Amino acid sequence: MFNMFKDQPLWQVSKSLSAVAMGRESADLVIKDAKLINVCTKEIMEHMDVAIKNSRIALVGDATHCIGEETTVIKANGRYIAPGFLDGHIHVESSMMSVSEYAKAVVPHGTIGIYMDPHEICNVLGMDGVRYMIEDGKHTPLKNMVTTPSCVPAVPGFEDTGAFIGPEEVAESMKWDSVVGLGEMMNYPGIIGSDDQTHRIVGETLKANKTVTGHWSVSDTGKGLSAYIASGVRACHESTSKEEALAKMRLGMYAQFREGSAWHDLKDVARSITEENIDTRFAMLISDDTHPHTLMEDGHLDHIVRRAVEEGIDVLTAIQMVTINCAQAFHMDQDLGSITPGKCADIVFLDNLTDLNVNEVIIDGNVVAKDGKMCIELEKYEFPEKATNTMHIKETITSDSFKIETKKEGNTEVRVIEIIPEKVGTYERHITVPVKDGYIQADPSQDVLKAVVFERHNYTGTKGFGFVKGFHIKNGAMASTVAHDAHNLLVLGSNDEDMAIVANALVECGGGMAVAQGGKLIGVLPLPIAGLMNNKPVDEMAEMVAKVTKAWEAIGCNIVSPYMTMALIPLACLPELRLTNRGLVDCTTFQFVPLEIE
Repeated sequence: MFNMFKDQPLWQVSKSLSAVAMGRESADLVIKDAKLINVCTKEIMEHMDVAIKNSRIALVGDATHCIGEETTVIKANGRYIAPGFLDGHIHVESSMMSVSEYAKAVVPHGTIGIYMDPHEICNVLGMDGVRYMIEDGKHTPLKNMVTTPSCVPAVPGFEDTGAFIGPEEVAESMKWDSVVGLGEMMNYPGIIGSDDQTHRIVGETLKANKTVTGHWSVSDTGKGLSAYIASGVRACHESTSKEEALAKMRLGMYAQFREGSAWHDLKDVARSITEENIDTRFAMLISDDTHPHTLMEDGHLDHIVRRAVEEGIDVLTAIQMVTINCAQAFHMDQDLGSITPGKCADIVFLDNLTDLNVNEVIIDGNVVAKDGKMCIELEKYEFPEKATNTMHIKETITSDSFKIETKKEGNTEVRVIEIIPEKVGTYERHITVPVKDGYIQADPSQDVLKAVVFERHNYTGTKGFGFVKGFHIKNGAMASTVAHDAHNLLVLGSNDEDMAIVANALVECGGGMAVAQGGKLIGVLPLPIAGLMNNKPVDEMAEMVAKVTKAWEAIGCNIVSPYMTMALIPLACLPELRLTNRGLVDCTTFQFVPLEIE
């Protein structure tokens, strides 16, 4: 197939590569007179040629003798060339686009490969959903490398999902050509507590000699972190401070510095490099989640490299962090991550090392993008009906669905989830809110909204009630089926009527995001593929996201990427307090807690 992360294995073409290097055969493609960014030695080499044959690099140096009558020659004219960029941890679903549309958006920015953790769609559709993502990406040039979702559900017993993934499913997936490892192991309590099932999931990955990726989201850098790494977890993207990133690298774990659309951790974690005299081989740059408007306005890994440079990281080090370091983390540097003989011919052309503008991209020896646009046509994948029919809610939702009964009169003290804009954590607050006619009310005057999570996968009829703080909304409601990681229907609002409107809007369109105010629907973003994605192009998706963002602003929300911050409210593997369809979860003790304070 066209989309294999190794177009042709080295053993099939090694004979011809040697022949080209020696001049006995002609190259398919030769790049002349480039400034080579050598990530192996962290240097820039002037006036370098690259000879390519059968999708791989045959020679780096003077390639004049490799040029024949049929050889295509690209004159670099002193442009810089770097290995194609690799994103070591990404959830494509969080772009709200299909894999093929995502590829169209990121490849022109120099991204030639992603290590995709499709646990969002897996929570909705199980391993069938993962297969759909793989099929969607098959006819794109993007190297779509998959890490099997490890935690479906993310926190067993605390939420309801559309599927379950255990050791048997993980073992079977390790036989798939596209699978290179295990997705982020969020169940760190299970790992450090030596839970049998959790270690079996990791064990099946290690038996297959593939990479286990992590999710160590707590600040413990002592025995807990050692216990976690000792299980075989090789990389982690959850560092939010210099100390956490440094501790992981010192223990031989790849610290993945995250700079996505919503989570801006790079400023703090970059200090582990800029303030310490350390070897940076265990440092990577990743996006985790990137939204359409970010891809349109800023770019992808090229943008993150620029951000790293802004934070004081040397530009060559930053490029290493999206090339060879990533390839080595996944034991794939024999094929990827450098412009050296034998490697896949994945090459990015840069006009300078300040703006880092990508003006040409080669994947597997083929020119696939020029001047910010794809220059090849991609086949469109049609998702099966199962993927677009996922709103299975038992009750007919009305304003009464959002009423919270209490025996208190006048007011009551409740647990409230306070968000932290641009961060993944939350705070547990205890706030006194009004009671009216036996029902607990939202209190916009204190920035406290009502929150409800409806189970949407199996018609169970379960729902959890809570309150949130930090969105600054005075009047209105928002709903989303992008609600990590179970992706049930999450509704926030100041009043029950608007909450019912947004909930029903998403039931009708198959999932997505919606905003209402004053009894009227003022914004809808349909995401009919598993309630998570749409297969429209990035420019159309960016426009749709912009419209729903304006609707958020119209009801008073002024934080960055509010829909992403909202989406983490049900994620019960992150501290401190979360809300799932089963109720409020204390994510420091992993216990359900009552809404009202006794």
